Amino acid sequence: MPGEFEYIAWLRDRTPHDARVVIGPGDDCAVLVPPARPLLVTTDMLMEGTDFVLSEIGPRRAGRKAMAVNLSDIAAMAGTPRAAVVSVALPKGDDLARELYLGLRDVADAFGVALVGGDTNSWDGKLVISVTALGDAPERGAVTRAGARPGDWLFVTGPLGGSILGRHLDFTPRVREAQALCAAVELRAMIDISDGLAADLNHICEESRCGAVLVAEAVPVSDAARALSRTSGKTALDHALGDGEDFELVFAVSPADGARLLAAPPVPGLVKIGECVPAGLWLETGGARAPLAPRGWVHAL
Repeated sequence: MPGEFEYIAWLRDRTPHDARVVIGPGDDCAVLVPPARPLLVTTDMLMEGTDFVLSEIGPRRAGRKAMAVNLSDIAAMAGTPRAAVVSVALPKGDDLARELYLGLRDVADAFGVALVGGDTNSWDGKLVISVTALGDAPERGAVTRAGARPGDWLFVTGPLGGSILGRHLDFTPRVREAQALCAAVELRAMIDISDGLAADLNHICEESRCGAVLVAEAVPVSDAARALSRTSGKTALDHALGDGEDFELVFAVSPADGARLLAAPPVPGLVKIGECVPAGLWLETGGARAPLAPRGWVHAL
């Protein structure tokens, strides 16, 4: 395990120059060139034993996930990620700091994100990683959860469910997909699916003050969800609706824009899964509607 200052020096040697960064790691604060658009700020904390099992996945995959979940939040607002700061609590005696950094960099480099600083501590507990990511809003303004209207069409960007079999660690945040969609149509509301499709769509409904109906036959179910259903006692659709950590995007657009997306999809994998309605959360199966509970992951505080 390197000492703190040795580790900082190692980090600085491996941090590439970035024209957006005036002062990077090594000083009391980072200094960035001011953005031309409104600044997006998001943070997520990942804890060993809750978000990953370190002995099973290793520090590099843990670092990768920690960065990716934050960039997924930037994607949910159709933004462009630009920089991140990272704070970690490292378990004493474990030599994992370098591999953790390399995992963070794997995702940061893939999306042009500068790692500009943070904080490193050690303790007698398990690994904790906190990432704060900064991004630029799109020219049209940040896409929020609050703009959906009754009659809007609902889409997702890919198959859902069964993420615990590996996707929750190795997913690619849908940054590029969100940008392409934002350029093609007016995204009225959007969220990334971290807690589960039903739960996260319900967040859109709450903020937009409307309801939604999902068509069961239209919800794209992943192969992992089907595999998990063979032993879990749940259907593959149940997994697609409630598993969480798929990190696909669910979004609302006008019917006219929805038709444009179906006619000429700007990204692969788009699926229309339902529509917004005046109130309630519903699942339609074979033409019959039934209430859908907003099930998914909820942190117990």
